[in-house]
Amino acid sequence: MKLGAEISLERVVGLIGSDRLRLVLLSGLMLFVELALIRWTGSNIVYLSYFSNFVLLGSFLGIGVGFLRARAQGDVFRWAPIVLASFVIFVLAVPVHIDRSGSELIYFGASRTTGLPTWVMLPIVFVAVALVMALIAQEVARTFARFEALEAYRLDVLGSILGIVAFSGLAFLRAPPITWGVVSGALFLLLLAPRIGLVHIVAVAAMAGALLVETVEPGSSWSPYYRIQTSRGSSEVWFISANGIPHQNVASLSVRRRLEPIYFEPYERTGGAPDDVLIIGAGTGTDVAVALAEGASSVDAVEIDPRIQEIGRELHPDRPYQDPRVVVTIDDGRAFLERTHRRYDMIVFALPDSLTLVSGQSSLRLESYLFTVEAFREARNHLEPEGVFAMYNFYREEWLVARLAATLEEVFGRPPCVSAVGEEGRLALLMSSQAPEVIDCDTSTLQLDTTDAPPPSTDDHPFLYLRSRTIPSFYLLTLAMILGASVLIIRAAGGPFRRMKSYLDLFSMGVAFLLLETKSVVQFALLFGTTWFVNALVFAGVLLSVLLAIEVARHVRFRRPVVMYAALIAAIGLAYVVPQHALLDLSFLPRFGAATALAFAPIFLANLVFAERFRAVGDSTTAFGANLLGAMIGGVLEYAALITGYRALLIVVAVVYGLAFVFGRRPMAVVRPSA
Repeated sequence: MKLGAEISLERVVGLIGSDRLRLVLLSGLMLFVELALIRWTGSNIVYLSYFSNFVLLGSFLGIGVGFLRARAQGDVFRWAPIVLASFVIFVLAVPVHIDRSGSELIYFGASRTTGLPTWVMLPIVFVAVALVMALIAQEVARTFARFEALEAYRLDVLGSILGIVAFSGLAFLRAPPITWGVVSGALFLLLLAPRIGLVHIVAVAAMAGALLVETVEPGSSWSPYYRIQTSRGSSEVWFISANGIPHQNVASLSVRRRLEPIYFEPYERTGGAPDDVLIIGAGTGTDVAVALAEGASSVDAVEIDPRIQEIGRELHPDRPYQDPRVVVTIDDGRAFLERTHRRYDMIVFALPDSLTLVSGQSSLRLESYLFTVEAFREARNHLEPEGVFAMYNFYREEWLVARLAATLEEVFGRPPCVSAVGEEGRLALLMSSQAPEVIDCDTSTLQLDTTDAPPPSTDDHPFLYLRSRTIPSFYLLTLAMILGASVLIIRAAGGPFRRMKSYLDLFSMGVAFLLLETKSVVQFALLFGTTWFVNALVFAGVLLSVLLAIEVARHVRFRRPVVMYAALIAAIGLAYVVPQHALLDLSFLPRFGAATALAFAPIFLANLVFAERFRAVGDSTTAFGANLLGAMIGGVLEYAALITGYRALLIVVAVVYGLAFVFGRRPMAVVRPSA
């Protein structure tokens, strides 16, 4: 029996193959788990729906610490599936939900939450994510150290591409968390093959079981953006929650007219049936049903979330999505406006509040680019001469209604017609037209003073819900805690900071590269939509640019770093001076080509600089760890965009790469003579 067991283990080990394949699989596992944690924690912890960047920062800290501990004694990788399973079970056992007491716009940190408070849950999540990633990263680093530095980096990037492709494929299939657990669990067991114990099998099984219970919960399903839960409120209404937040409901037009007549008001105030209507934020179809009932001859219904649209198709009693007059488009609303050539009699922004971020690496919400002054101009340009623009939502603050009213006044040249229901304009309708006489704006409408309204949000500063250009105190406090904890963790786990003194240039490159990557994410979100697919393409494009730079560096030696840095700064400068509207004015293919060149040329050149420096480092794991910790600091600096806007991040990027050049002059000078 012992001999048979040994032969079986040898076969399992044989599946792992060479050290090269092992490093690729380990790197793929590391990125897959990181993406899964960002996605899954946000679906169960309402705070992280808005601030998944904290999970990313924890991941970078953990990976950096893991690389710094590459030569530490002990096999810690075997603890990774156990700690990950414990974290998953903890989150499911201590859920955070919104207590529904009516329809309202939910902001981060709202008082109506259950479970642990924010100041307790966020540190737990941050430390747990960092620990999980450190346990995986140390094994990656140990395998990394077996290769020449540049070859190890190449294999790590190949594994990262594998990880993002696998996770994106599951997102495309709308796979639930149980599939993420099965994939990561299988990889853990495969990579632990020589050391598998009963405890590992139990941990993986427990994690899969917990995720299975969540997956099969009645009324639960997954879209590329949310965990969606449907529940029957009464015989007339279905409620839909997204990531634990009450989001939409499904009801017949008769119920809607009785409870929320504001949905019908745009048509009542225009006094006629519009022929062609565009609904952005079509959701479960109520707004579409209203347009059809009011006599629209055609309706373009745009919804970013395919699962929410499907639920409307299945449950809505008026069956608006089955009407032949309706054309459904699953896409980002701003991207649709930029692409379509149609003109409409009415355009409605129908409660497009996403309640989540674009990714774990930006402060953009899915609808951020829909409420900028440039977006409103684009909507105006798609109206017929007497066409009407209308938007309504549940607004918590009067200043938010005033900001939107001021934006519409700037775009249409006159104050909009504003109707409000409830205290402080909780539910408000804003209407504008280039022919104001077509809107019956009577004395019952709200008279807003917009002279002191916050300035409109813009494509460069698309933060509608941020009242002024500042970093909120909660952000500052949390980021300070993260940085303080990170210093202590790095010092305790990674040893003296002087180990990284020789790699200050690589640390700086990590800071700059994260900001450069963030700018690419938000740029493509503006140009092509904030959909999960565009986001996945950008990250894949970044990794492919990195891989291309490595391949070039493997075959070509660049003996004058100043030339490479000059080319990099020039590429960053070009990306800065080219205005975004110039790209938006291009048709799709030229826009894609120009955006790709402007976004990925700096990334390629930055990694060419990194690869040339990295090829001859004395300690590849410490050097790579320093670079990753720099990326974490870059993730913190990203919040500066709340003050400066995203375009100004390129100035920070150029300055930090300049520091990298200064810090790296001596190491690069030492490398060149031996080349």
